[in-house]
Amino acid sequence: MKAIAYYASLPINDPNALQDIELPAPVAGPRDLLVEVKAISVNPVDTKVRQNVAPENGAAKVLGWDVAGVVKAVGSEVTLFKAGDKVFYAGSLVRPGGNSELHTVDERIVGHMPKSLGFADAAALPLTAITAWELLFERLQVREGKQDEGQSLLIVGAAGGVGSILTQLASQLTALKVIGTASRPETQEWAKALGADLVIDHSQPLSEALKAAGHAQVTHVASLTQTDHHLDQLVEALQPQGKLALIDDPKALDVSKLKRKSLSLHWEFMYTRSMFETPDMIEQHNLLNRVAELIDAGTLKTTVGEHFGVINAANLRRAHALLESGKAKGKIVLEGF
Repeated sequence: MKAIAYYASLPINDPNALQDIELPAPVAGPRDLLVEVKAISVNPVDTKVRQNVAPENGAAKVLGWDVAGVVKAVGSEVTLFKAGDKVFYAGSLVRPGGNSELHTVDERIVGHMPKSLGFADAAALPLTAITAWELLFERLQVREGKQDEGQSLLIVGAAGGVGSILTQLASQLTALKVIGTASRPETQEWAKALGADLVIDHSQPLSEALKAAGHAQVTHVASLTQTDHHLDQLVEALQPQGKLALIDDPKALDVSKLKRKSLSLHWEFMYTRSMFETPDMIEQHNLLNRVAELIDAGTLKTTVGEHFGVINAANLRRAHALLESGKAKGKIVLEGF
């Protein structure tokens, strides 16, 4: 099968940073689906792994943790899917990625694809939807409906991949006042279009920007980028006994700054369930099916920012370069081999 992989961690402008190769087709395990990959999207985790994780023993390492495709075969213990089903999922960090014509994945982290979307639009959703859903409803413990009326959520990086779906979930499914941050006119408009009640500029001190906008403090913060850079401002912006959740990888974080206000800290890493095969691993299957229903009902919309063409090494190198620039808006998708 065709695949895109790397053999050494190289700068993205090196033609060997990602290469077109041929690999043997994978075989489904007992709980696996064998999926014909139709479309993928690219995430910051792809660039981080490529830059920091050397392939073992000179083997090819395949990235890619957002897939939409069709089930070709199922393992002997599979109960949730059958051949021919259209699916979408983010996969597992401890298994090969999905930048290949065929891919195997545990059924418990796979959802039925939204009926109203094509493969490319569906591929934009799984990783960011799982991350945003778990962060909002499981880590921050926000409740659906009107129960949290009067409370507020500051989303740092509201126009990025996770921010684009988190903004929608919070504005459509909860009573929170949603305040997004974005630094450029086009990303500010993007966040507003996705449902943010207010958008402030994160290139300015956040607590001061909030006060200037008439919101001295918030009850919840979702910090999706540069948490270490913004920490003092986030502590200042949070009400006493507020909640701070993050998804990025700060080199250091002085959590003692949270003590005076009794702030709670929550880390969201959507691979935890698949990496450790937790007893509740199937919750990712359930939430992806719920996201598909919300898409088909028109409550949520896909967050595609750019379509980069067919799935090959050259187009994936372009996608990695855009992500590394920090200027991506929404999700980058690729489709077909």
